[in-house]
Amino acid sequence: MPTKPSKSETGIDASTKVGELLEQYPELEDLLISMAAPFKKLRNPVLRRSVAKVASLGQAAAVAGIRATDLVNLLRTAVGQAPVQSTEAQDRASYFQPEPDWFDEELIEASIDERKDTNPNLMPLVGLFDTATHLPTGRIVELVTTFLPAPGIDIMKQRGFKVWSVEEETDLIRSYFQKQ
Repeated sequence: MPTKPSKSETGIDASTKVGELLEQYPELEDLLISMAAPFKKLRNPVLRRSVAKVASLGQAAAVAGIRATDLVNLLRTAVGQAPVQSTEAQDRASYFQPEPDWFDEELIEASIDERKDTNPNLMPLVGLFDTATHLPTGRIVELVTTFLPAPGIDIMKQRGFKVWSVEEETDLIRSYFQKQ
């Protein structure tokens, strides 16, 4: 029976999980971390085991504010793989939409602000997931970050939450999650 090819056989692509990449190619850690400030948290072993397992390179590119194809090709080149023409990853701009009808500031139940977190090694997504679990239906939790929390946005959508993000200024993004 044929087996599914490993990532080393199929190469690095936008769907490659950050954790898989760093497990297969530990020498890419410094290069990846140099791409965006939030990636520095990958040095924390706890965060590496959690966030890196769910975050794809496509999502990491959105966080870093670069095209997924550019990130993938940079990493592929670093390990001797041929570049790809394009990826099908969601681009950063697609995470930002006009204000939706369901949004109402009065419905905000809780706010998590990464800038006020006293533990720089803690990802704000951990607090988001915990708060969202206890959120009453129809209520909203606000997440304020200095980066686009693309993996968290995608996970929350998969969990059935309505999501809206707005970039107020460079390095200030507010994301709102409404429980259905």
